[in-house]
Amino acid sequence: MTTVTQSRPMSTKGKRKSYLLRINEDLWNELSEWASQEFRSVNGQIELILRRAIDERKKRRPGGSEEDIR
Repeated sequence: MTTVTQSRPMSTKGKRKSYLLRINEDLWNELSEWASQEFRSVNGQIELILRRAIDERKKRRPGGSEEDIR
């Protein structure tokens, strides 16, 4: 099992949570390659992808706010 830690937080808001993620090796390799191209850790890349997905979802939801999702 690979453990990934991020040396610098993407956001200074709130506490960071730890979560074990089981992921397909091929997907891991794709994420790792993508992250390295953008000079991020895999964890940082996953956070970025999730943040963008949540932001996009909020745009599509009528009356959706950041407080509704967190």
